[in-house]
Amino acid sequence: MIKRRQLLKGGAIGAAGLAAGCECGAPVGGAAVPGSIESRELKMVTTWPQDFPGLGTMAERTAQFITEMSGGALRVRVFAAGELVGAFESFDAVSNGAADIYHGAEYYWVGKSPAFAFFTAVPFGMTANEIMAWTEFGGGQELWDELSARFNIKPFAAGNTGHQMGGWFKREINSLEDMRGLKVRMPGLGGEVLRRIGASAVALSGGEIYQALQSGAIDGTEWVGPWNDLAFGFYREAKYYYWPGFHEPGAQLGVGVNLDLWNGLTLQEKSIIEGACHRANHLSIAEYIHHNATALDQLINDHGVELRQMPDDVMAALARESKNVLEETAQTDDITGRIFESFKASMARSQVWSGISDEPYMKIRREIFSL
Repeated sequence: MIKRRQLLKGGAIGAAGLAAGCECGAPVGGAAVPGSIESRELKMVTTWPQDFPGLGTMAERTAQFITEMSGGALRVRVFAAGELVGAFESFDAVSNGAADIYHGAEYYWVGKSPAFAFFTAVPFGMTANEIMAWTEFGGGQELWDELSARFNIKPFAAGNTGHQMGGWFKREINSLEDMRGLKVRMPGLGGEVLRRIGASAVALSGGEIYQALQSGAIDGTEWVGPWNDLAFGFYREAKYYYWPGFHEPGAQLGVGVNLDLWNGLTLQEKSIIEGACHRANHLSIAEYIHHNATALDQLINDHGVELRQMPDDVMAALARESKNVLEETAQTDDITGRIFESFKASMARSQVWSGISDEPYMKIRREIFSL
C-alpha cells in the first residue's frame, strides 16, 4: 500500500483524488456524515496587500485550492493586511484563534523566535529548490512543526519567490563606504547583517515601502524581484537596481493553521489543506520565474532602470557578517541551534550536488547561448 506521506508528496493530485472520492458538499450548518467533510468557513489573514501580484494572489490561490478541493465544504475567506488585523499581527491572530489560517513570511515572526527565519530565508542561505528539499525530505518540516506548535500553529510551505534582488537605491553604491549610514528597508536576519556593515535596517510591511522611499524616510529598499517591484513602481523613486540579493536566495512563504483547529480536522480535511499548500508552492515557483524575466525586460527597456552589480567589497563584507549572525543566532536556544544545524547540513549536501550539476551547466549554457 502507498504510504500517506508518499501520496501527499504528489501534492494536488493526491489531495484532489481524496476529495474527489467522497461526498464533500455537506450543507451549511448540517452535520457531517461518514465520508463527507463538515461544512465550515475559515478565515485566512495575510501579510500582503490585497490582490498584490504573486504574494497576495498566492494567498488567494491557496484559499481557492482548499475550497475547490473540498468541494466547497471548506470555504476560505481571505483578508488582506489591515482588513481584519495588521500584517504583523497575523501570527498572533491565528495563534489565539481569532483567525484560522495565515499566509505570510515566517521571518516576520523572529520576535517570537529567531528560528522562524530559517523557514523563509536567511542571508547566504538556501535557494528555492534547496529549501524545498530540506523542508520536505531533510527534516525541516518536523522541526518547523515542533517550533510552531509552541505557538499553537501547524505550518506548511505555500509559496516561494525564488532568488530576490539586492534592492533599489537612490544613489550609486561603488564601495562598502557608500553603504554606511544608509537607511534600507530589510527585515529578518538580513537587516541585522546590514547593521553590522554600517547601514540602518528598517522593518516595513509591503504597503508602507513606497511612501517611505518617496518621503526620504529610507534611502533604499529590497522587496522581492522584478515582478513585484515593478507593480509597486519603485523605479519612480530609485534609479539604481542592484544584484545579486544576499538576504533571500529562495524565500519560502508559509501557511499557518491554528493547531486546535488542525487537531480537530479529519485525515481527509488535513490532506486537502496540505495538498492545496503543495500545489500553491509548486505553481508559485514557476510563476515567479516567468514573470520576473518579463518584468525585468520592462524595467530596463520601458522605464530606463539601471541594473548594477553590488561591488565585491560589499558582498565580501555581507558574507562575513552573515556567517557571524547565523552562528550567533544558533546560540539563542536549543531549538534554534538544532534548526540551524539541520539547515546547514542540508545546504552543504545540496551545494556538493549543485556544484557538479547546475553551476557548471549554467556557465556552459551562457557561453554557448550568450545573448
